[in-house]
Parts: sequence; C-alpha cells; structure tokens
Amino acid sequence: MTTTEAPAWVPGPEHTARSRLLAAVDRFGYADLDELHRTSVTDPERYWREAVEDLGITFSTPFERVLDEADGKPFPRWFPGGRLNVADLCAGRHAVGPLADKVAVVYEGDAGQCRSLTFAELDAEVRRFSANLAALGVGFGDRVVLYLPTVPEATVAFLAVARLGAIVVPAFTGYGAEALGTRLRESEAVVLVTADGTTRRGKRVALKEFADAALATAPTAEHVIVVRHLDDGAAMVPGRDVFYDELPPDPAPVPTADTEANDPLCIVYTSGTTGLPKGIVHSHAGFAVKTAVDFGYGFDVRDDDVVAWIADLGWLVGPMLIVGPLQLGATVVFTEGVPTHPTPQRMWEIVGRHGVTVQGIAPTAARAILAAGGEPRSDLATLRAFVSTGEAWDEPTWRWLFGTVGGGRVPIVNFSGGTEVGGGMLISYPFLPMDAATFTAALPGVDADVFDPDGAPVVGTVGELVVRSTFPGMTHAFWQDRQRYLATYWDRWPDVWQHGDLASVDTDGTWRIHGRSDDTIKVSGRRVGPAEIEAALLVDPRIAEAAAIGVPDEARGQRVVAFVVLREPEPDPDDLRATAVANVGRSFAPELHVVRGLPKTTNGKIMRRAIRARHLGTPPGDLSSLDAATSLDDIPEATP
Repeated sequence: MTTTEAPAWVPGPEHTARSRLLAAVDRFGYADLDELHRTSVTDPERYWREAVEDLGITFSTPFERVLDEADGKPFPRWFPGGRLNVADLCAGRHAVGPLADKVAVVYEGDAGQCRSLTFAELDAEVRRFSANLAALGVGFGDRVVLYLPTVPEATVAFLAVARLGAIVVPAFTGYGAEALGTRLRESEAVVLVTADGTTRRGKRVALKEFADAALATAPTAEHVIVVRHLDDGAAMVPGRDVFYDELPPDPAPVPTADTEANDPLCIVYTSGTTGLPKGIVHSHAGFAVKTAVDFGYGFDVRDDDVVAWIADLGWLVGPMLIVGPLQLGATVVFTEGVPTHPTPQRMWEIVGRHGVTVQGIAPTAARAILAAGGEPRSDLATLRAFVSTGEAWDEPTWRWLFGTVGGGRVPIVNFSGGTEVGGGMLISYPFLPMDAATFTAALPGVDADVFDPDGAPVVGTVGELVVRSTFPGMTHAFWQDRQRYLATYWDRWPDVWQHGDLASVDTDGTWRIHGRSDDTIKVSGRRVGPAEIEAALLVDPRIAEAAAIGVPDEARGQRVVAFVVLREPEPDPDDLRATAVANVGRSFAPELHVVRGLPKTTNGKIMRRAIRARHLGTPPGDLSSLDAATSLDDIPEATP
C-alpha cells in the first residue's frame, strides 16, 4: 500500500551526478528515465545498441541485429552474428594500457589469508591455464566443472574455460558427493577443477574427498586439476589428478576462441521443488551484457570501484562478480566463509582494508551480523552503496543496516532477479528516493508486471511476478531439456514469463517481493507471502531468525506454522506467542516452534520447502544445496 511517510533514503545531487544510467539518458536524447525504460522494452534494437556502446562491450565482429525471435519468444537469439569472448572482455583487453597494473581480483580467506592478481597477472594466468586445459584435450563446447572456493584460481579457471569456448559448470563448495556427481553426470563434464579443501567457520570442508566419491559415478570426467589451497596432503589418483601449481609453466599457447554471441558460456544448476536440478544456460554475449547493465547502470560501478561480496562460485552471484565488475575495470573482492567468522566485524574490516565502495550483502547475513553484535568498528568512509539480493528484507534489519551501519548515508540497492535471468529484474536505484526494503523500478529491458490467478494485471495486491518481454541474460532454456524450460516459465500464460515470485506494485511504482509463489500461504481464502509473516515475527527483538510455512487445515484451507531461532535462551513462551500474534495479526497468527537453527542453502537462503516437507513428513525433494553446517533435524514433525 502506498505510504505518505517520507522515503527512508533520499539521494543527494552527488548520486544523480554519478549515475551512469542518467548520463545515458542525456547522452542518447531520452526525455527521462521512464522514456529510456519504455524504449528498452518497445525498441530493443535501439536501446541495446546504445547500451552496448555506452558500457564498452566490445565485439570482435559486429552483430547483425540485436534480436532474432525466429524460434519463438521463449528462444530468442541476442546479437546474432556478433563475436566476443568473455575472457577477453574481463581480462585480455585490460592487460595492456592504464588498467594493466591495477588489482583485478582479491581473495579474503576464512582464516585471514589475502591474495590478489592484477589485470595483467590475471590475463597471463588465464592464458597459461587455458593452454594447459587444451593440452588435456579440452575443446570448444566441452564442459568443465569448477568445484572451488573463491580463491584467485577460481576466477582464472572460469575465464580460461571461457577462453577456449568450453562451457563452465560452477558447483557449490557446500555440495556433497551426490550433488556434485549429479552435475558432473548431467553436464557430461570432461574435467573437474577442485581444491584439496576449504574452510567454513574455521572447519575443514573435504572438497577433494567429496570430489573423488563423485567422480566414481561420472565416467566422462577424465582429468582432475587440484588447487593446493589447504596443502594438507590430499590423496591424488595417478594418471587422472594433477596439482594446479604443477601444471607446465609455459605450455604451447592457444588462441582465444572466436565465440559467437549465443555460444554457451556457463551452465548454472539451480534446484527446483521437484526433480533433478535445472541446468540454466547462459551465453557469452547475453551474460556479459546483462551483468554490465546490472553493475554499470544498476549499481553505478566504474573502473575506480572495489566490489566485495561473500559469494560462492556455485551460485549466480559468483559468475556475476567475475563477468560484471571485471569487464568494467573494477576490482572484485571475493570472501570465503561467512560474515561472522572469525569476528562479527569481518565484513566491515574487509571494507576498510581494501577500500570497498560497493558491498554485497544478503538479509540473512545482515541478521546474522546484527545477532552477533557486529556493529562496525572500522572506517567505512569509502563505502558508497550496499547491494542486497537473495531474499526479502524484514524492515528492522534493513533499518539497522541503513541507519546504524551506514549512518544513513549509504543506500541499500535492493536487487531481485534470479539464476534463470542472469541477474536482476527489479532494483532500487541509488539515485532515486526509496522506502525501506522496497524496489523503485524494473531494470532496463524488463517489462515486469503482477498478475492475479486469471492473468489480469493487478496494482496494490500480491500476485505473480511476470515479464512480458525478453532481455539479454535470460537463460537459453535448460541444458538438454527445452520442454521442462517451457513448462516451468512459459506455459501458464502465452508469451509471458512466470518468474515464480510473489510481488506487488503500488500506484507510485514501488515494488515489493513477497517470497516464492510456491511458498504462498492461503488462509481462509486470503493469500500471504511467508516473508510478510517472517518480517512481522522479526519485529520481536528476541527472535533472530524465522521461517513461515503453510500447512493443511480442514477449516481454513491452510494455517501458518512458524519456526523461530531466539537470541534469548529461555523467554516466557506464553509472552513469545502473544507477541507473535500481536505482530502478525490474528488472521495469520502462527503456530510457533522454537528451534536451534534453520536449514539454509549454501548462499544463506532459508529452505522453506524442505522445512515444510520435514514438518509434514513428506519427501523433501532435492537437498543438494543444503548447507552442511545447517540441519533439518531441529524441525519437529507435526502432531497428528
């Protein structure tokens, strides 16, 4: 509902002056931002040519046109005939000239280690590693799985595979043997690049041991390259395994593959509610253009920026951080582990140590830092923006990050999209006023809307988030499964992408995300997103985390059940429940369960689907993305 209260964030003239997007409005003769956005949807031929030029996305061979929909709207080809390679965009072209000696990639380890590569060093390592991969037989179109922590070698490996025209398959370091084996088998990978191990919260994660077990089920993978990260004596299989640092230092050089715009760059697997994981296919041009728009226009990233994020390579933000900031000439800081280890101030210490200007943070991470007492003790003077993604905010945590951490001077750029679209769909631009935990606009090219169950647009009420357009970065279907792709996103309404999120948009253009549509709770005919219930519960300062689900109820269709993690060891249970009812409202008053912890994915998202299955005693589906440091064991089963 539209509010008459003053916006939480009001930008100053410096934010307007800095904006790359507003500069593009002026440069290309648009009347205002609204006209630019309309043109990006109605005249993609004009808009995307301008964006490619403005953001410096260089094609070695010019594209014939912007968009070819000869195979139908769900299967567009972007920039057909154009040729470019992501490895050249992100490393090769910066290895000479003014950026050559600038730091490109920084690694912050779980135990405080720090390593970095300049653009010239990055390019040299990419060329060396791609030549070694070629010597092992890796060629155009082959799949290479990366099961690596965020060490500099991960960025090298990603770009080296791309340089050959082979296809990167990133995998979560939180995966066990079966989940990794599934990805090796489904992609028919020929090489696995892994590490001897990594650490999370100071505890060893046995990557090589998991990899060995997975490889036993994946006959196509003939070679394994192991980064000596922990250097703790990983067992090596003769004839199959080789350490990264023992590869030939001067292999015969190979040329950069002359990849066509729509040639696959990577397959990012994402879990569905049922069945095997979905292999999301992204292309060289689509992913490069989308990440340039999101980071350049959405976050105002330039070559003087330092972008930091805690992001595993195996979820979309990892590849986005490689391709987006690096092609724009910015420095990227990859952080291994979690934001509260070894200290609750870890994230802010990294900001101060590296002069971070843009800090990525998920609401879950912010809540964890708040619960651990992680108010900053470091100088955050260089920080000019937070970027938030992954889930919906609760307003108290948003206001803590904005007011206490950022001092009211650092905007929180709320950003929502997904693996399937290569980045964001909705954003809160830093140069526009914004309310707490909301979005101010759809990103360029995204013709977003909210539909009711009958497919009619609605304003001011919760419905399905849909997109009427296509744009670069949207998946080129699922790997070897076009029908499942159509059934998942395109079958409900003709030529309309159903994203799977619940959303609302007010008359003033303020957007909100209310959780996944398959998590929707419907009590007595009234729909509510779990994020709304959770946000209301988190108003109680005794509650650190919350997860809400809907369970069957004969009288009301569904009732709300909530699982909460407390900051206090033993509060009065009656008062806790009474406060929950007061904050949520009696219509959606939850049945409350206090638990020690909530199951989460390795990128920090609460697994409501798995919680619901555990509580109801039904099959949990794919649990490959479950963080091993969390558990379903604390979730009680429903009483008959």
